[in-house]
Amino acid sequence: MLMALQLRPNCEYCDKDLPPDAVDAMICSYECTFCADCVETRLHNVCPNCGGGFAPRPIRPARQWRSGVCTANQPPSDRRVHLKYPVEEVAAHAARIRDVPPDRR
Repeated sequence: MLMALQLRPNCEYCDKDLPPDAVDAMICSYECTFCADCVETRLHNVCPNCGGGFAPRPIRPARQWRSGVCTANQPPSDRRVHLKYPVEEVAAHAARIRDVPPDRR
């Protein structure tokens, strides 16, 4: 059985919709999901939950190129996730570690 990313449907900061084919969806290693704009302008590449950096979220194929492997068989999550911390605390957290490269956090 294949383990698939959760593919959360929204930016946890601004609540922008991020469908499975969104090219601006970014994730951390825990699958926290944010839009590229929030990652760049508000979070400064610092995940507000774990402190790690972000990478582009892969696009899950809508078409079944291999048997059983596509969004129809591994559907994206429909559960919207939002920040656990106040915006002010997120900003302070990002400011504290944003100059530390992600591979050194």
